[in-house]
Amino acid sequence: MAADRSPDADAGELAGAGVEIAFGSEEASLLDGVDLLVKSPGVPGESPLVATARARGIDVWSEVELGYRLLPPGTSLIGVTGTNGKTTTTELLGAILRADRRQVEVAGNVGRALTDAAEEARPDGWVVCELSSFQLEDVYTFACDIAVLLNLEPDHLDRHGTFDDYRAAKLRIFERAHVSVVPRGMGLDGIEFAADDPLPAEPRIPGSHNRENAAAATAAARVAGVPDEAIAEALRTFPGVPHRLELVRERNGVRWVNDSKATNTAAARRGVAAYHAPLLLILGGSLKGEDFGPLARELPDSVRAIYLIGAASDELAAALDAAGRAYKRAGDLATAVTHADTAAEPGDVVLLSPACASYDQFANFEERGDTFRRLVEELS
Repeated sequence: MAADRSPDADAGELAGAGVEIAFGSEEASLLDGVDLLVKSPGVPGESPLVATARARGIDVWSEVELGYRLLPPGTSLIGVTGTNGKTTTTELLGAILRADRRQVEVAGNVGRALTDAAEEARPDGWVVCELSSFQLEDVYTFACDIAVLLNLEPDHLDRHGTFDDYRAAKLRIFERAHVSVVPRGMGLDGIEFAADDPLPAEPRIPGSHNRENAAAATAAARVAGVPDEAIAEALRTFPGVPHRLELVRERNGVRWVNDSKATNTAAARRGVAAYHAPLLLILGGSLKGEDFGPLARELPDSVRAIYLIGAASDELAAALDAAGRAYKRAGDLATAVTHADTAAEPGDVVLLSPACASYDQFANFEERGDTFRRLVEELS
């Protein structure tokens, strides 16, 4: 049985597979005779169906709790969480384990459910699972052999309410973990890493934040017994992940970079810091409860133009005004690309690093990044 707010393509597929689906006010009827509710990460705990289930004493699990219980005995699990860099580090760890000729499944918040990966996992294999704060909210037996925390910055405050609650959800990754890998200086127990750690090879992916991701992956891989030769091979060859400082095109000496996954201010700051070149920066999208003031004040002089898009434009404009930074209201992504194309000069980088979610104008950050890529590729 399944519940959703409204019919869509996925619901149609479920119905075609014989799954009973209820919508809206019909949802509560699904709980009759039910002992367990498995919650998609995007569903908040205060949603009516979840609240009703808890009121009735029905167990509520995160999808990763169910996926963990479906893993074959003997499967080794590496969990990766943090505000930024999760997908890159998770995929890099997968590449490192494959370089060591190990059987590995990559799952979690990267887009592949852990329940799906559990079907392919082997008792002597590995699973690397990206874990969001939403996925960690409702776990009970979930235990990582190696748990990695990359960083913690304010994010998803529209969902969690306070940074303390967000932090508490993230730190649940260490519950029942055998080994913890943590950022140096954060004050948490575990094997520490930092961006300036010696590495077996320099990572192919750009930016000091990605060197920090590589250091975290290296620390976790060494705990897993991977030799430095395999780690070095993966670091030298791993190309990165789409929508994370993805070079879309170089045209007339101008680099166009898709960093659509930068959905908070900390990620946008890292994107800006990755380039030692004049920047034309596209900011904006839907709000997540963040204060844009620190970002506006800390933008370096290398940012020579700023284009604002989406629902957050007013809040961003107010922060930029207070910081004395010039900007142009573009409204939408297509207009921002047109403005940037007109203003860009050889040696510039046009960077989409929005510091906001995408739900005002796009279904998700992937659609936003794909749209940016298409717009840039269509420039004549």
